[in-house]
Amino acid sequence: MSDNESPKTASARRARGAATSGPQAQQHLLRAAEELFYREGVRTVGVDAVVERAGVNKMSLYRQFSSKDELVMAYLERKDEQFFGYVEKSFAQHPGEPARQLQQYFDDLARRASIDDYRGCPFVNVSVEFPDVDHPARQFVFDNKARLMARIAALATAAGADDPQALADALGLLIEGVYAASQTYGPGCGPILAAPKVAAQLIAAACGTAAASTSASAN
Repeated sequence: MSDNESPKTASARRARGAATSGPQAQQHLLRAAEELFYREGVRTVGVDAVVERAGVNKMSLYRQFSSKDELVMAYLERKDEQFFGYVEKSFAQHPGEPARQLQQYFDDLARRASIDDYRGCPFVNVSVEFPDVDHPARQFVFDNKARLMARIAALATAAGADDPQALADALGLLIEGVYAASQTYGPGCGPILAAPKVAAQLIAAACGTAAASTSASAN
């Protein structure tokens, strides 16, 4: 019970937790973990805080997840699905135009990274918190980043880049720079706002005339 919570309120909350079904409890716990882990950090947030935010009892958590590590992996899977949802939504705005798809991703990333409470990339955050490269959470991050790079490289190839992997690597570095700048300079900072223009220049240089209209529109 928190300092501001009355005994009656605490009792009602516990009753709700006890009555929550398995699937409902799982969703409540995942939503709570997503909010807390992203805002405050995976290592900082304990299972008690997740249970409290979810409004379920602690037994419900261990019925759904055998350990905190398992909850962390479920959190990463949820964020991975959301992330690639953002990626594909950007690309879908320009079907059949790979250079413009790449550019659109940076336009959308810059907007997303300019939101006041933006906390950067959840996968970067997790990688910092888990220094052991063999930990399943770190392995999940490696896989997430590899799949993004593969997607970008495929679009670079389709856009006619002279060296698709080199373009993908350059754009990947720019993406990571946006994530870092959002936390060191702050959301909506100058480096973030410059990223779409830099991306346009990289795409135009690699793809030649195929990206000329993209570069012009970004400027």
